[in-house]
Amino acid sequence: MAEPEWMKSAPTPISSVLVANRGEIACRIIRACQEMGIEGIAIQSDSDTGSLHSEMADRVVNLPGTSLADTYLNSDAIIEAAKSCGADAIHPGYGFLSERADFAKSVTSAGLIWIGPSPDAINSMGDKVTARRHMEDASVPVIPGREILVGGDENTTIDSLVDAATSVGYPLLLKASAGGGGKGMRVVREPKRLQQEFAAAQREAETAFGDGTVYIERLLENSRHIEVQILADNHGNTLHLFERECSIQRRHQKVVEEAPSPVLDPKTRDAMGAAAVSAAQAVSYSGAGTVEFLLSPDGSFYFLEMNTRLQVEHPVTECISGIDLVEQQIRVASGLPLPFTQTDLSIRGHAIEVRIYAEDPSLGFLPATGPLAVFRPPEGPGVRLDTGVRQGDEARIDFDPMLAKLIVHGSSRDQAIRRMERALQSFVILGATTNVGFLIDIMRHESYIAGETTTNFIDIHFPDGWNSKMSNSTAAVLAASAEFMGLHRNHAKSSMEDGGRTTSNDPFLLLSRRFP
Repeated sequence: MAEPEWMKSAPTPISSVLVANRGEIACRIIRACQEMGIEGIAIQSDSDTGSLHSEMADRVVNLPGTSLADTYLNSDAIIEAAKSCGADAIHPGYGFLSERADFAKSVTSAGLIWIGPSPDAINSMGDKVTARRHMEDASVPVIPGREILVGGDENTTIDSLVDAATSVGYPLLLKASAGGGGKGMRVVREPKRLQQEFAAAQREAETAFGDGTVYIERLLENSRHIEVQILADNHGNTLHLFERECSIQRRHQKVVEEAPSPVLDPKTRDAMGAAAVSAAQAVSYSGAGTVEFLLSPDGSFYFLEMNTRLQVEHPVTECISGIDLVEQQIRVASGLPLPFTQTDLSIRGHAIEVRIYAEDPSLGFLPATGPLAVFRPPEGPGVRLDTGVRQGDEARIDFDPMLAKLIVHGSSRDQAIRRMERALQSFVILGATTNVGFLIDIMRHESYIAGETTTNFIDIHFPDGWNSKMSNSTAAVLAASAEFMGLHRNHAKSSMEDGGRTTSNDPFLLLSRRFP
């Protein structure tokens, strides 16, 4: 393979990348590598043999075992795999080891290129208390809050806890310093619940992150969760690629993301973008990262945290900016400067992303399992699907239950909403329960259409959960499924009449055996 033109000018050419991840994000990174003329190398556990990300890769290295500790969280095994196959660099994706400073340091110590920010930047932003201090020093607005001084005896800790809570005021939020994803987080609305919730947050933080440090923040109700994508190189250039609104969440996990936000005016957008750039510069950041803010009803915004990696929802930013974020991560890691400036960037239309989960929204969003006997994604202009599965795979619970990310891009928010609704209606997944019907109802909800998307959107509009029997989306999903099944019933019948050449992989026969 001829050396790509961009690589000829790179101080440290990258010709092969090992992706230290699996599933959808591994597929995304491998595809970007191949489009750049770079070899994409996958790792796989025994249970992932034959998976989509393994099939897409130019080469695959097997990590023996099925547990995360033996495979995707085994930093020594991953680095050894990269060295054994001659990879130049490691891309961590998101989740797993992506925000582990010790892993980043081990990668570079092994003579490999780390596609991500420096270990120091990861450490600075990985601990929320430390990150708050950095932001205060950089004059980035932070949510009013207090650290809790844990003393040598219980009384000292309780005194510090009560003093911090009194200073911040109720309602308040207890948050794990090393946490994320809602773990180690507790809402406290009255003083009598403070000590009990503090103890619970400490236990959960210790279990999830190995660090029971908890601090207090003011609870901003009816706020919006807005994050700003930043890019920085190692030549002193830092810029932002505008914002994403990620307010619709359940249990602090994002469900719907869109870019740009339906409520930001140009002045607030510029101020938030400038604050995100200042946040990144405060820790000498390089590569792609996300600075998250809460926007209060009065228009003021506050730093929430920084994710020192690629975000799940990065595709909506790519849609409105025209920038491939994975490509830029690789270019920055090779020592190249960013090929554009802030003034080169502009917002192009509107993009929405929804996360397709194997879960049952009518049962409190419990994870679901089952064969993906039919997996027919939608197609059409402005429709993108990022996934790590295909028809015939299994919806499993040993990893994240997310099956795919469905992304649409339109010239306006109204067009994007209509395009997403149509795409969801024509997305046929049979064999495992999914949240597609619930997502359709969100797209059709008058408050969502009006842009009234606060962090308590689901609690307000679906207080008793979601019931498919009462949903106006059920008919659309069933109609699309029936149409697909009708086509395959006819296919199976004609195949039998043709001499019985229907294969054991035929989706109609698979479903017939499961649902006779």
